[in-house]
Amino acid sequence: MPTTRSRTPVRVLARLAVAALLATGGALAVPTAASAASPYERGPAPTNAILEASRGPFATSSVNVSSSSVTGFGGGVIYYPTSTAEGTFGAVAISPGYTATWSSLSWLGPRIASHGFVVIGIETNTLLDQPDSRGRQLLAALDYLTQRSSVRGRIDSSRLAVAGHSMGGGGSLEAAASRPSLQAAVPLAPWNLDKSWSEVRVPTLIIGGETDSIAPVATHSIPFYTSIPSSSEKAYLELNGANHFFPQTVNTPLAKQAVAWLKRFVDDDTRYEQFLCPGPSGSAIEEYRNTCPSS
Repeated sequence: MPTTRSRTPVRVLARLAVAALLATGGALAVPTAASAASPYERGPAPTNAILEASRGPFATSSVNVSSSSVTGFGGGVIYYPTSTAEGTFGAVAISPGYTATWSSLSWLGPRIASHGFVVIGIETNTLLDQPDSRGRQLLAALDYLTQRSSVRGRIDSSRLAVAGHSMGGGGSLEAAASRPSLQAAVPLAPWNLDKSWSEVRVPTLIIGGETDSIAPVATHSIPFYTSIPSSSEKAYLELNGANHFFPQTVNTPLAKQAVAWLKRFVDDDTRYEQFLCPGPSGSAIEEYRNTCPSS
């Protein structure tokens, strides 16, 4: 059942201070965002139609990253908004699952980037890498993205997130546990032998499939969700009739909720709260749990 609470995270106080600085900084303020409730709001007011469309409001481009040019992960593809008129963007690193390559999830790259994020879909060092390794690789990819990549100037390095499928989803939990400064995590059908994530403080949306037989929600997604403290922002979405491989084809309920989560917690964009609380419903949704209202 949903739980409620009242708290004011340090990150919110910090961002209020940044907002005040931007408001008085003249040339440093981004015109579109300066008058917004959050200085990180990007794009038009959200609607169901915008979130359910195959692309968001930002035109995007991409650049390949070779494995020989990076350390700590196996290269991949970066997707980014082509315009910087609204300022810098938050960034997301996404890992594929066991034995899979980025191509298995590649539809998510431009989809998320088109809502105002820089996204790196990674290749792993080996196809057999376990969740702990994938977690380290996600963090290495974020470090590369913000420090060395050709698009680093487009990124606000204080607003970063991770996501992944299967063992990549388990890796996103590992990354969130080891780097609490992350702003969001979105594990998709996550698999991990570790069932307790009481140390996670990063806002986490877990999306599971009702008929998943590889990472059954009863032994993976649901225990992961319940073990995260109720003092942390968290949500659990279970897709009706979905098997383990639901992220590997275009999935509108997944994309809609993931984008809303990232916008709400990476961009502090409260315009997206309406899609999280009370949350999604309909024939595609088997179950939704949350810690509404978001603080």
